[in-house]
Amino acid sequence: MKLSSLFIHNLKDMDLQKIRADFPILSREVYGKPLVYFDNGATTQKPRQVVDAITDEYYSVNANVHRGVHFLSQQATELHEASRETVRKFINARSTNEIVFTRGTTESINLLVSSFGDEFMQEGDEVILSVMEHHSNIVPWQLLAAKKGITIKVIPMNDKGELLQDEYKQLFSERTKIVSVAHVSNVLGTVNPVREMIRYAHGQGVPVLVDGAQSIPHMPVDVQDLDADFYVFSGHKVYGPTGVGVLYGKEEWLEKIPPYQGGGEMIQHVSFEQTTFNELPFKFEAGTPDYIGTTGLAKALDYVSAIGMENIAAHEHELTAYAMHRLKEIPGMRIFGEAEDKGSVISFLVGDIHHFDMGTLLDRLGIAVRTGHHCAQPLMQRLGIEGTVRASFGLYNTKEEIDVLVAGIERVSKMF
Repeated sequence: MKLSSLFIHNLKDMDLQKIRADFPILSREVYGKPLVYFDNGATTQKPRQVVDAITDEYYSVNANVHRGVHFLSQQATELHEASRETVRKFINARSTNEIVFTRGTTESINLLVSSFGDEFMQEGDEVILSVMEHHSNIVPWQLLAAKKGITIKVIPMNDKGELLQDEYKQLFSERTKIVSVAHVSNVLGTVNPVREMIRYAHGQGVPVLVDGAQSIPHMPVDVQDLDADFYVFSGHKVYGPTGVGVLYGKEEWLEKIPPYQGGGEMIQHVSFEQTTFNELPFKFEAGTPDYIGTTGLAKALDYVSAIGMENIAAHEHELTAYAMHRLKEIPGMRIFGEAEDKGSVISFLVGDIHHFDMGTLLDRLGIAVRTGHHCAQPLMQRLGIEGTVRASFGLYNTKEEIDVLVAGIERVSKMF
């Protein structure tokens, strides 16, 4: 794949400029100011390679996948299933049978909660979540609790934003059926020790679902090394298109749980008396899949793989450390989340300035940040605040942009 002749040893300034050239939106202005995009935790920008792949398929290969006997359908099917193989390799799954395409992390979690809950959970059974979960990993379990009477237990955290592992272990009981936890907090940036948490849960005979929405774009992920039973993520947060995501599940688990939705594609034979479901992974993929979206996702994964996930992680770690240092120089700065192992997310407040006001005024300076509770209201309650300003970094961000952010915050602060 063409990648602007990058030198892949590390992300030096010259390489960064070549990377940034792949993202046309980064050259635009907002309110007459150069765009500084620090909202990567919500969605990432898309390189032209991804956009071109999507456009090319629509123009030259567009046809519904699977079962078609004509050439275009067969070609589209090959692209779609090649994309599944790309995902498999990217997370080091054992088989493409373990890669289920969905609309995103939220649907992946809902699929698992519905199917696993229906098959394996009864009234009084328990799920363990953490206090820092995104709403998409809370509300589906609450819906299951209302339907079946299960109990939700919550792992607490310390003031640095680290999950308390002793308390985690004490939450297990004979009724614990599953653990569902974020790999990286979308608010605090905390990188949770999921490998160790999975190992302990397995020692209790309990499977684990990992929400990887905020980890997949920023660090190498090996699901076999983690020994995760289920791992979910979205394409749009890893420089791919919206509307496509992944549920990874160990094959032995996916064989056990029932389909999430019914319709075409997920069946082998249908009569009014009985339906036979399709083999993995297709029994979880009812209806026409977003086969164009999966091509875009695969191209995005190829893009970051060519740069190197280790290189991306090192670059973003350096950016985050620099940003933490610079932000702490600002009077009245409060940073939420200072875990020893921290990803490229910084949530903050300055003095008594409302987070909406700070975000709105930074926008006038061309700086895009996220404000609010970030779909993590229970975490905000634990922190004793209503919301924060969140700056989240991606592979194309620079230290110079962080300097612009700091100058912008200082300028806004003088208005209050």
